[in-house]
Amino acid sequence: MKKHNFYAGPSILSQYTIENTAEAIRNFAGTGLSILEVSHRSKEFQAVIDEADALVKELLDIPEGYHVLFLGGGASLEFAMVPMNLLAKKAAYIDTGVWAHKAIKEAKLFGEVEVVASSKEANYTYIPKDYTIPADADYFHYTSNNTIYGTETRFDPVSPVPLVCDMSSDIFSRPFDVSKYDLIYAGAQKNLAPAGVTIVIVKESALGKVARAIPTMLDYRTHIAKGSMFNTPPVLPIFSALQTLRYYKQLGGVAAIEKVDIAKAGKLYDAIDDSRMFVGTVTAPEDRSIMNVCFVMKPEYKELEKDFIAFATERGMVGIKGHRDVGGFRASLYNALPMESVDALVACMKEFEAKH
Repeated sequence: MKKHNFYAGPSILSQYTIENTAEAIRNFAGTGLSILEVSHRSKEFQAVIDEADALVKELLDIPEGYHVLFLGGGASLEFAMVPMNLLAKKAAYIDTGVWAHKAIKEAKLFGEVEVVASSKEANYTYIPKDYTIPADADYFHYTSNNTIYGTETRFDPVSPVPLVCDMSSDIFSRPFDVSKYDLIYAGAQKNLAPAGVTIVIVKESALGKVARAIPTMLDYRTHIAKGSMFNTPPVLPIFSALQTLRYYKQLGGVAAIEKVDIAKAGKLYDAIDDSRMFVGTVTAPEDRSIMNVCFVMKPEYKELEKDFIAFATERGMVGIKGHRDVGGFRASLYNALPMESVDALVACMKEFEAKH
């Protein structure tokens, strides 16, 4: 039976990425050694990180003055590294979910934080619209896609101060203007590679403005100077990321990927909206994520949620159980997920509804 992988992260990878990574585990770049055992100082791996750097810049149209870093620690470490390096006096944050809330908590360790808006009172089922970003903030931080709740900001906010964004779960799913940002970070395990590497895109001129002493390992300038090689980098995830970046280029780049992603999400949202049994948790179309589609049973069918999970699992749907904070179901439609899987889920939903 074919499996349809809707896990929220770690999540589906392209077969191109999986097959090339598997081959490199056996024999990397013709060395006769596994990628798992070669030196990160070897010329073969240096070629990997150089090409990955170049492809990130090409696919995201990154202008001069920015650096691409491949770091460890995930987005959770970036929650602290960002304010440690950028927050001199005050930063502005918007609270749109668990990960944004955690980023706010870490930032408060380094200075004043103004939370300009929050949708917590509605269990984060919408993106706040009416708020003012203080002009005296060092930066404005937002989380572009909220995996748990299924909301997403698919545009660059208009801001009087530089932007910082956690794009962990939707990077490479839409074009955006990098020049508006001081820093972008993204854990790889949702749209790029296995867990273990975090991509950071940082504007060099944004650094060196804070008075605090920064530990060497947590200073972005350290990693810029060493080309992401200050310490041993996460070699395997970086190699896998390179394969995904090559695959994205083959697909025609980010704009082409976005069209497919919008079509996939549109098909699933239409099925939910047309259903007599299922209902979406995010009602405003402009706030709906195209990466993570969250939905539940209507109240009169609530007792059938476990039955639907079992029914869908029997038909090859994997990872559709919703996060405990929301319940119900969550279908993650990352770039590597084919339309075939969306069609299979929609058919599964219709079949279950017909039975009940």
